[in-house]
Amino acid sequence: MISIKVCGMRDAANIQAVASLPIQWMGFIFYAPSPRNALDLAPEVLSVLPDNISRTGVFVNSSFASIMETAGRFGLNTIQLHGSESPVFCHSLYARGLEVIKAIPVSAPNDTEVATAYEGHCHYLLFDTRTIQMGGSGKGYDWDILNTYRGTTPFLLSGGIGEEDAERITLFRHPMLAGVDLNSRFESAPGLKLVTKIEYFIQKLSK
Repeated sequence: MISIKVCGMRDAANIQAVASLPIQWMGFIFYAPSPRNALDLAPEVLSVLPDNISRTGVFVNSSFASIMETAGRFGLNTIQLHGSESPVFCHSLYARGLEVIKAIPVSAPNDTEVATAYEGHCHYLLFDTRTIQMGGSGKGYDWDILNTYRGTTPFLLSGGIGEEDAERITLFRHPMLAGVDLNSRFESAPGLKLVTKIEYFIQKLSK
């Protein structure tokens, strides 16, 4: 069964509703320019999350101190790095016992070569569409590019995934595919997820 990460959450009632679904990660974006920025979210809002859902903070070129402070304040289990963070920086969080996901932007086959440097420094990679935005663009890319990835770090598939992609995901074969990252294509507005749409997508994946 492919694991599910739902990212870009910021509404308390919506967080509670999505938490009732069989997902493994819920992402909160701590990046001010994002329309899904969760910096002003009350930390207690995350208390509704059950232990089986990892509280994931998404950061873009933030300092180590800032990430650790936010992780402590919100009780984050997982840190997703979506900027130009180095393998050494990733490992500094890894060594603190945090689960680390490093996003790798892709648009061409040789883009996956960057992932080699992160072997042993993060728990997961996240292959996302290369755009001027730091994720959440709603744009996809050619998944065949990922056939060039030969690393041993498992990865999440990201980048404009929508409800109509469920069957294509079940047919996609890669030994390191661990899960999918859902965001903008499952929203009624930035940060507000369509719960029934996500639920239906998960059901289609499990068939």
